[in-house]
Amino acid sequence: MSIPTLTITPGAAASAYQSVAGGTAVGTAQSGAGSGFGAMLQRALDGAVSTGHAADAQALDAIGGSGNLTDVVTAVSKAELTLQTAVTIRDRMVQAYQDIMHMAI
Repeated sequence: MSIPTLTITPGAAASAYQSVAGGTAVGTAQSGAGSGFGAMLQRALDGAVSTGHAADAQALDAIGGSGNLTDVVTAVSKAELTLQTAVTIRDRMVQAYQDIMHMAI
């Protein structure tokens, strides 16, 4: 899975601050489709799923006798690392939500 990099430029940061100051949500203020936190999460999840599918395909090829053992081990290890990363991110998001909910107003 390739984790998309997030590049912040001063111009993008300034426009994000301006849209927040104007009362517009950041995800809807940008004109490009697929911009925003939700779209970034969707791309990351799609990448995780495709990594799992690739590992499954490699394992099925090996079971059929046409796969390379090194490729299978590499694909399964990559899928395992992707799953561990997704679980860690999920746990941290849940913990952040719980921390916010326990804050005194």
